[in-house]
Amino acid sequence: MTAGIVLRSCLFAVCQLVVTPPFAIIALLSFPFSALTRYRIISQWARLMMQALWHICDIRFRVLGAANIPSQPCVILSKHQSAWETLAFQVIFPPQVYVIKRELLWIPFFGWGLAMCSPIAIDRGARSRAAKQMLSQGKDRIASGFCVVVYPEGTRVAPGTRGKYQSSGSAIAIHSGAAVVPVAHNAGRCWRRNAFLKYPGIITVSIGPAIDSRGRKADALTREVEDWIETEMQRIDHAAA
Repeated sequence: MTAGIVLRSCLFAVCQLVVTPPFAIIALLSFPFSALTRYRIISQWARLMMQALWHICDIRFRVLGAANIPSQPCVILSKHQSAWETLAFQVIFPPQVYVIKRELLWIPFFGWGLAMCSPIAIDRGARSRAAKQMLSQGKDRIASGFCVVVYPEGTRVAPGTRGKYQSSGSAIAIHSGAAVVPVAHNAGRCWRRNAFLKYPGIITVSIGPAIDSRGRKADALTREVEDWIETEMQRIDHAAA
């Protein structure tokens, strides 16, 4: 660890503290607008944070397979290693909503802005109700022009590890008739799970071909997504080594 990395990470944290409260107020003031308009306003915060990560922490990224992003709203099933991808996806992909735990909406300032972005906020303790909510609200969000982002492993995992893939994202796609887009990335190399320090580097985001969900079973579709993501993770990790 170097003093430079500590200093840069501290400067980025200060940037977040300065920028987030005003954007939270802007988010609340955007309430009268349509959901897509609110998203386009509020997502500027993520774009600013990505610029800060580049200029302050020297964290850059490259995208492989951008041509695979469908023109129609889809369900994005992605590896989850870091907080980085929650910011970067707002730059890389069309307007999107996330399936999140409802407790995130209670965080001052950040949660206020998140609430204005039409997330699917579930109570993980009420599994049956949460499953029905994901299906109904996922279909509604896609019909409204949003992609739905789901992390099938459920939580952030360390680089080189694999969580248990859940089928909720595939179920949303099947229920809504939307395509599934698998995404692999190695953001954990620069910004680890629950870590304060950010290390300089180039993050690779690899977007796989869209998979038609129509007529599929959720478990089989999830296994296909898992196989693609984990195989691609090995490739991009090997290339980055």
